[in-house]
Amino acid sequence: MTDTLDQITPDGASSGRPVADVRNWRRTETAGLVTLWLDCAETSTNVVSEEVLRELDGLLDEAKQARPEALAIRSAKPNGFGAGADIKGFTGLSGEDALELLREGHGVLEKLAALPFPTVAVVHGATLGGAFELALACTHRIGVDGVKLGFPEIQLGLHPGLGGTFRLTSLIDPVEAMQMMLTGRSAHDRKAKKLGILDTLVPERHIEAAIAAAADGTLDQHSDGLRARAMRTGAARSLAATRMRAETEKKAPRVHFPAPFALIDLWESRGGDPEAMQEGEIASFAALLDSVTAQNLIRVFFLRQGLKSASKGGDGIDHVHVIGAGAMGAEIAAWSAMQGKTVTIEDLKLEALGATIKQAGQIFDKKHLSSIGKRDALDRLIPDPDALGRARADLLIEAAPEKAEIKESIYAELTNVMKPGAILATNTSSLPLAALVDAAPDPAHFAGLHFFNPVSKMPLVEVVSHPMAAQETLRRLTAFTTAIDRLPAQVSDYPGFLVNRILAPYMMEAIVMLDEGYDKVEIDRAALAFGMPMGPVALADTVGLNICVEVAASLRDRLDVPVADTPGWLSDKIGTGLYGADGDTPPEEPADDPDQQVIDRLILPMCNAAVECLRKGVAADADTVDGAMIFGTGWAPFRGGPLHYAKVRADVPEALRRLEEKHGPRFAPDPGWTDLG
Repeated sequence: MTDTLDQITPDGASSGRPVADVRNWRRTETAGLVTLWLDCAETSTNVVSEEVLRELDGLLDEAKQARPEALAIRSAKPNGFGAGADIKGFTGLSGEDALELLREGHGVLEKLAALPFPTVAVVHGATLGGAFELALACTHRIGVDGVKLGFPEIQLGLHPGLGGTFRLTSLIDPVEAMQMMLTGRSAHDRKAKKLGILDTLVPERHIEAAIAAAADGTLDQHSDGLRARAMRTGAARSLAATRMRAETEKKAPRVHFPAPFALIDLWESRGGDPEAMQEGEIASFAALLDSVTAQNLIRVFFLRQGLKSASKGGDGIDHVHVIGAGAMGAEIAAWSAMQGKTVTIEDLKLEALGATIKQAGQIFDKKHLSSIGKRDALDRLIPDPDALGRARADLLIEAAPEKAEIKESIYAELTNVMKPGAILATNTSSLPLAALVDAAPDPAHFAGLHFFNPVSKMPLVEVVSHPMAAQETLRRLTAFTTAIDRLPAQVSDYPGFLVNRILAPYMMEAIVMLDEGYDKVEIDRAALAFGMPMGPVALADTVGLNICVEVAASLRDRLDVPVADTPGWLSDKIGTGLYGADGDTPPEEPADDPDQQVIDRLILPMCNAAVECLRKGVAADADTVDGAMIFGTGWAPFRGGPLHYAKVRADVPEALRRLEEKHGPRFAPDPGWTDLG
């Protein structure tokens, strides 16, 4: 959008008459077209806050009096039209205060929708949540290539609250609109045009012509289809709503996630009447804002922000060299190249390097890169069978098999090869850094960079320190993690580091329970009912039973707390898995009435391990622990993380003592519970 901003004035400042008392908007006027540029103060990303809407209200009054030929709303931020509502504004908001604020916001967008001349939203980049609702209130929407539109509110335990529920379902096929809102999935440029959200999709150089066409009425608009008209009847909506509830219940049970069902109820009962739906949307949004789920998911949003904020300064890393083109190495290389880094990747097997390029192309397609973006990312990803990148890279990531002798031999080869100041990071998930550091060319420039599989989907990266690591090395690795759009969790060297130390008891206790005669499906369905993304038995199969046995042995040798014994028969299942051995498949639906004893045996050891890690200083604070578990494993996000869950529940130490009396010392409450605030 740089060229577009240059059309305001060469220095990027707003031309035209200044607008008094406005911090977040710029106003320009040319040949009968008034353009309002959203440019939120003191931030690189636009958000729709109370202040933004209040200022827009005054600007709309002014525009109505001026009667231009058309009004355009655009973003002055290069990265997108807007990231949604200001989540900070939700903190502490409830009851009548929430209702009043929502009514005021609706009033502003109603004023925009009622203007007596064409209004045009020009959207580029991320156009989400409240920013999307702002665009929907305009007469026309012009998309710039690469735009992404969506409603992520469901991830906060909410649904759209500034008119999105009735404007989107009135604009396009209501079932498609509901699916967007229920899943939080975005519609990228061409999909948005096909659905009818956008009137046209243009390259940046054609924006002005498209605005002119919208202003003079020659820009074609989307018209309702047959199904859209049919869904105006209550009977059709009721049938569709029943199917939506059934599908939603499988992935987001109503008992834990009320927002999707509130949205379905709203559309089913009021979808034929926009005014009634608007009234219902306000009431429903305010009620959801008070829910425990929304408050915890909003907390998760801030946990994400907290992990991001740990990054300070630039990383000084332009060239990344990955050693090992296995599953993890290939994903790390592809993801880093996609995020703008030059990446060389080496492997002894040429076919592995070829597979890496193929896999990278698939990742880029799934992430909706344009053809040019995909080409550029692939150009940055360079197979390096001769390992020439070792001497040129700013960061070398070792992703070799989990054998200390293999890693040590690689490190020996790097001595006197890496350029001065380059960092060596190991992606090990199970080996202690203390056992590897002596082999590293420069211990001060060596640390752990533990990605989670698959890298393209799992946002967390553990930045693992050891006593000899330089603080600048850790800082740069943290900054690198943020630069490639992952979340850094700074942790210290400890058995399993942070996430695997806490997660291991989940699988290990399930195996003990199987040995006691529990049914694996019952165990997994209880875990799903609690809110875990995958049951522990299914997870053990996914991780690999051989790895589970190795991890259990490693923890038993290295921890100063009791660890569950793995039964001898488990080795017989290696290769087939616990489900595969019986020809079964893991359950997808949670138990309707789960056994709380089963849940406690699976979940409370994780809470106990989280307290242990906090006491041992593996992570700096409880927020890092909770954020790492949510973003590294998908740990029941609507519960706010294991430590937050324990604080809210309050009786966890007592429950652990009861389990200790019945099942043994592995359940003994950690001494750190006395210090947990």
